[in-house]
This record gives sequence, C-alpha cells and structure tokens, in this order.
Amino acid sequence: MDRLFELNAFIAVAEAGGFSAAARHTGTSQPVISKAVAALEKRLGVSLLNRSTRKVSVTDQGRRYYERMRPLVEAMEEAESEATSRLNQASGLLRISAPATFGRLHVLPVIPELLLRNPGLEIDLILADDMRNMVEDGIDLAVRIGATNERDAVVRRFAVTPIVCAGSQSYFRRHGIPKSPADLAHHNCLLFRGQRDSSSWPLRDLNGRDHIVVSGNLSSNSIETIRAAVLSGVGIGMMTQASLMGELSDREVITVLEEFATAVRDVSLVWPKRHHVPARLRLATDFLADAIGRRLADRTSKIQPPESRTGSPR
Repeated sequence: MDRLFELNAFIAVAEAGGFSAAARHTGTSQPVISKAVAALEKRLGVSLLNRSTRKVSVTDQGRRYYERMRPLVEAMEEAESEATSRLNQASGLLRISAPATFGRLHVLPVIPELLLRNPGLEIDLILADDMRNMVEDGIDLAVRIGATNERDAVVRRFAVTPIVCAGSQSYFRRHGIPKSPADLAHHNCLLFRGQRDSSSWPLRDLNGRDHIVVSGNLSSNSIETIRAAVLSGVGIGMMTQASLMGELSDREVITVLEEFATAVRDVSLVWPKRHHVPARLRLATDFLADAIGRRLADRTSKIQPPESRTGSPR
C-alpha cells in the first residue's frame, strides 16, 4: 500500500476522531482507511491509535508522529498547488470554531463567499460558547472574543467590540431606564455564566468601583439564551455590542449606562503555532479578518449615538 496514502489515512483518523468520520472526509471506505492505518502501524512497529468500541484516540507516540508528519504533508500539498499555479486558491479541510452567537451573526454569513472563492476548500464550522482546545479538538482556526493567553498559539487581533448593557424597548417601558449602576439593584439582570463571575458586571460606578453585583431570574451558559431573553423583554443583559448589532441599529433594543460601561473585548483569530502554515489557513485567516472586520465596522456605523437612544422608549 502506498506510504503516503497510509500517512494521510492516519492523519484523517486523528483529526476526525474515528475511522468512519475519516472515511467520510476523504471519500474512502472505512475498511480501506482501517487497513491503511494498520499497515502504517505494522511498518512503524508502534501503536498510533487507541481503539475501543466507542471511540478512537491518538496514543502519545501517535500524537508525536502526527505533529511531526502533518506539517510535511501540508508542505507537499502546497508544493503541488504551486506547481499547478493554484496558490491563489485554498483547498483541503479547515476546521473553524467560534462563539455560538458571534459565529451565527458574523462568521457564518461570510463563509459562502470564502467557499465560492475557493471551490477546493472544505469548512467544518463549530459554533459553541465553551472554549475549545484547538489541539485536542483538531481545530485549525478559532475566533476568540476577549483576552487570549493560549500557549503555543498565534493570535491575530483584528477588531474590538464594546461591552454594552442593553434591554428591549418593551422592558424599559414597564420598568424604566436605569440612570446609574446602582439602579440595577431594582432591575432583572440576566446572567451569562460564561463569565468568570456572572453576577459581577464591569461597570464603573460613581464611587469608582469597577464592577457592580447584579441579580436576576435567568442565568445561562449560552449567550444566545441571554440574547433571546433580552429581545423578549425579560430583563437587561450585558454582552458584546457585536451580539446585538442588528437590533441596536433597528432600535428593537437600546443600550443604557453607556458612560459607565467602558469595557471592550478584542476580536481575534487564533491558530496553533507550527513550522509550516498551510496556504488554506493563511488565505482563510486573511479573508475572515477582512470580511468580519468590515462587517463589524459597517454595522457599528449604523448604530445611532447613545444620546439619541437613552430617552423614553417609544
């Protein structure tokens, strides 16, 4: 059996997390993939994979082998692209992760253009609010909101988004608009548990305190849940402006306490450090930074200034 095919089969299984998934990604049958990996292990004399009836995982030796061989395979793929003058396009599988709400609103809408420009590219888009481990989950590129301190990773910050305190017009008609952070004690504040302390909001009050303790009848580990509750008039939420841009520009939701909410969050693209960065990762990173950055800037310009939105809701 061809040694390169064996290697590619192993890489596919390691990245997909199983033989069946690897077969689907490569367009090959599961028995062929299994036979190729077994042949590679026999030739090397080591076990690269732990097999069980429920899942397949990479052994320590398999992880080291993968980390050494994956860049070589990527270099070969790029050399072939260069030889056939296809460096202006990306090809191959790219796993991208993003926070669920931000990904739905700002990443997913630009993916079709990326695929149209690069017909050979395959995107596996993972939307989740929990922080994914890029190496363990086989993620090539991650969109991160907020500070990033991941080891062995490259961080490209391309935008910032303010943290806003917001509620719907209907909620403020019923309960009034808070004029200071202290007023939040009399409001239903919706808590996103993705924060380190969800009940402590980054608001600088008149006494110089940087955080205000709030409470409410709804908390969730999903920003999508908090967003939906804000839109439904349940209470006030604190989240990034990027999570509410359409509603803010359409006046469905208004922000409050702008002079006290001064925190911002970086928007970054993060990928694992490696000796060789494949062309598809470079091209996708440049495209997403430009497309998402322009999208955020365009939506921000359409949001009315705070002083025109903090009066009595209509």
